[in-house]
Amino acid sequence: EFEVKVSNKEEVYTSTKPQKIVEELALMKAENVASDLQAEGVELKNTIVIGADTIVVRDEEILGKPKNEDHAYELLSLQGRAHEVYTGVAILSYNNAGEKEIINHAVETKVHVHEMNEEEIRAYIATGDPMDKAGAYGIQGSFAAYIDGIEGDYYNVVGLPVSYVYQQLKKR
Repeated sequence: EFEVKVSNKEEVYTSTKPQKIVEELALMKAENVASDLQAEGVELKNTIVIGADTIVVRDEEILGKPKNEDHAYELLSLQGRAHEVYTGVAILSYNNAGEKEIINHAVETKVHVHEMNEEEIRAYIATGDPMDKAGAYGIQGSFAAYIDGIEGDYYNVVGLPVSYVYQQLKKR
């Protein structure tokens, strides 16, 4: 059984490397949710809290979510070349005494995107799909037609490296 709790803490980080940024944000989210649960009176024994954060990076530049359609067009300049997607996963594992173990790791996937002409980019933006996604695309939606291939975990690009999380949880 699991329950989804959203961290409403402002995402502020001090790291400068993409892998470290997502690790820092994932841990911040997990710790914020754990703190909120404790404030609600939940005893964190035999409990696991997972936090995750995903970013898209091209040429060392973090590509966030588009502010508007023009910004989405700019972000989609990642087409025709490769870029990286990093997801930080923080797992707070509380044992039956309430003692916490922290697992914090970033998973990287390289994504190769086929060249798109202006009409294709504008049509994709018109779907509305890119407007709430880092890098202005979702690999699992209609943008899949432009993915030449990936090196790494597909689910990492979707937003959670499921196999990594499962393997870590299996150890506990």
